[in-house]
Amino acid sequence: MTTSGISRRGALRMFGIGALGVAGAGVLGACAPSGSPSNGGDPKSKNFDFTSWSLNEEAAKPSIEKIIAAWEKAEKSKIRAVSYPYNEYLSQLTLKLGGGETTGAVHLDIAWLAAMAQMGKLVDLGSVVGRGGYTDVALKSGTYDGKQYGLPWNTGSIGVIANSQLLEKAGIKKHPTTVEEFEAALGELKGLGGGVVPYAAATKVAQLKDIFPWMQTFGCKMLDGGKVTIGDDASVDAVTWYKKLHDEKLIAADVDRFDARALFGQGKAAFYDDAIIGKGVTSAQSKDKTLADSMQPMERPVLKAGDTPQALLWGGVIAIVNGKGQDAATEFALHTTTDQATTSEYFSARALPPSTTAGLAAPEVARDIFTTEWTQKITRTATGSPFWQFAQNAQIEEAVAKQVQAVLVGKSKPKDAMKQAGEEVAALIKR
Repeated sequence: MTTSGISRRGALRMFGIGALGVAGAGVLGACAPSGSPSNGGDPKSKNFDFTSWSLNEEAAKPSIEKIIAAWEKAEKSKIRAVSYPYNEYLSQLTLKLGGGETTGAVHLDIAWLAAMAQMGKLVDLGSVVGRGGYTDVALKSGTYDGKQYGLPWNTGSIGVIANSQLLEKAGIKKHPTTVEEFEAALGELKGLGGGVVPYAAATKVAQLKDIFPWMQTFGCKMLDGGKVTIGDDASVDAVTWYKKLHDEKLIAADVDRFDARALFGQGKAAFYDDAIIGKGVTSAQSKDKTLADSMQPMERPVLKAGDTPQALLWGGVIAIVNGKGQDAATEFALHTTTDQATTSEYFSARALPPSTTAGLAAPEVARDIFTTEWTQKITRTATGSPFWQFAQNAQIEEAVAKQVQAVLVGKSKPKDAMKQAGEEVAALIKR
């Protein structure tokens, strides 16, 4: 992974912000080396900021405010809550962090950690992370370039959800474990008729990054030692297979995550990809109030028996900014992510799985069968995207997605499309 600081131009391009949009803001100054203060505040101050997009969300805000209030009372300190809407959060945080205006604890999507760490403003938490009792996969979600920049708060993944009612109706008695078995199961489900889409896989550009775990399933590393491998035989095989599913109407055209949830909620899809929160979101939107009981986590089928099931890591971490209040903010982050009473109550309110072994074993979490099975079947082998480290990650995902869609609609052959995708990704990485 690259260890160089993210450039001003790279950061602006990453978030789609033009130069005029930040004129006069004094943002994105020179990157300080890791470990140096980003502001002149007292690192020992008991008062600090906590920045989180969840404080801007009606459903999440009360739970987090409760955590903050309990800390303030116990520690006789003051936490200033800062928030931006999720869709604006990363750009705002980048500008504020670059300008030295962000301090204390910062809630980050794990996909953003590398970009934030490259700015040189975050504390290496390696000396304290051992106190947390975090799971191995959770620890990896907060690591960049060999250093622990984030304390894992909630650790999950994006994987496959199955509808047991439809599987039973099609005579499928167990989850398929290989690609061959999966394809056969899709054929059986197609035979049900009635408008059933066997696998509500992503086929719209906006969500076609879901192809990445399938590429990995077929053996494509995507990035190997700094070299882009999209365009290799494995990636071509994966897209060829995806096209086959499309042509045989085992997956449908023009489907994104929202469409997939709708189809699944209507009982018209047997499988779809979603984050662990998908159960709550999809079942809440469905008219079938028994749907939740039929939703099952499923390991992504492997190419051959013995392969590791692929899944994309998903979740959030709390990072600490060098400077004012960093010591107290670190203790707050440890408490928030590891105190069992706190993580159990947060799970009960939001259904977001804890990141510690003890937290997952707590009765409130362990008795939730869906979460427990998801953690054991899917999150256990989940990995982050190799492209998260690049400022151009969004453009990389779009470049590949457009080429995959070109194959699906018959405008390009798999080999040509993956060659083009690989070349575009390689060019984006070099920017």
